[in-house]
Amino acid sequence: MSSISLIKIKEDKGVTLVELMIALMMSGILIAALYRTFIGQQKTYTVQEQVADMQQNARAAIGKMMRDIRMAGFGNVSYVLSLAGGVNGFTQVITPGTNTITIVGGFKQIRRDNGGPILVSSSSGNQLVLNYATDEFYPDKGAAQKFISIGGFDSNTVQSRSTATLTLNKPPNPTLPIPTGTPIFKIQAITYAIYVSDGKPTLGRDENTGGGLQPLAENIENVLFEYFDANGIPTNTPSDIRMVRVTVTARTDVLDPQMKGGDGYRRRQIASNIYLRNMGSL
Repeated sequence: MSSISLIKIKEDKGVTLVELMIALMMSGILIAALYRTFIGQQKTYTVQEQVADMQQNARAAIGKMMRDIRMAGFGNVSYVLSLAGGVNGFTQVITPGTNTITIVGGFKQIRRDNGGPILVSSSSGNQLVLNYATDEFYPDKGAAQKFISIGGFDSNTVQSRSTATLTLNKPPNPTLPIPTGTPIFKIQAITYAIYVSDGKPTLGRDENTGGGLQPLAENIENVLFEYFDANGIPTNTPSDIRMVRVTVTARTDVLDPQMKGGDGYRRRQIASNIYLRNMGSL
């Protein structure tokens, strides 16, 4: 009987303090390893998200500039550039700079609020009758609102507006009668440059109507413009420029304190060659 009792006592034995401490220590090590893995994955996700946002900003910035620069000179803008003061102070289709550029062209087709186009209904002498009255050409909006291109082939200025009738500075080109349904484009001088907005380097777009640079893309640290003629030779002569190379440098919104070297910001560069469609005809 005594041997049976001893065996039973051994089978009912509980966990010792040493075993409990070992189990707790192993559990702590496992939890710490899992936490470290989670933190590492979270940092990786945050960095990837920052890099994706940075690349998206750079693509959006260069995409908008490409569309505008490619259309520089559209609208046969020679006449309005030859006027005193040119287009809002600019007398060249392209005013080149290393970190800034100003381009002139008929970038905006005049439309109604619902998106429908405003078209020529009829023309006589130096007057155009439109199919819809628009506030784009009120005289009190200043000279900045008055540069237009008729159908993209004849530039002019609006002297006054009465309902849907525009009185122009001169009759449209007499060798090109204005057909009914011809669209009207606003000729603008648009400047791109880097400035600081809310403490962040920002690519700005200025329509040179008094509003200054407006934000186009945040965290764009630098933009570099290079200019080439028809033979691919670098030039800064406005009339010779046929291609513009744009290089955009973007950075992440926040710095990575664990990034070794530099100032902690990750950066990407995107470059594009933009061929000018309308310079050859000027």
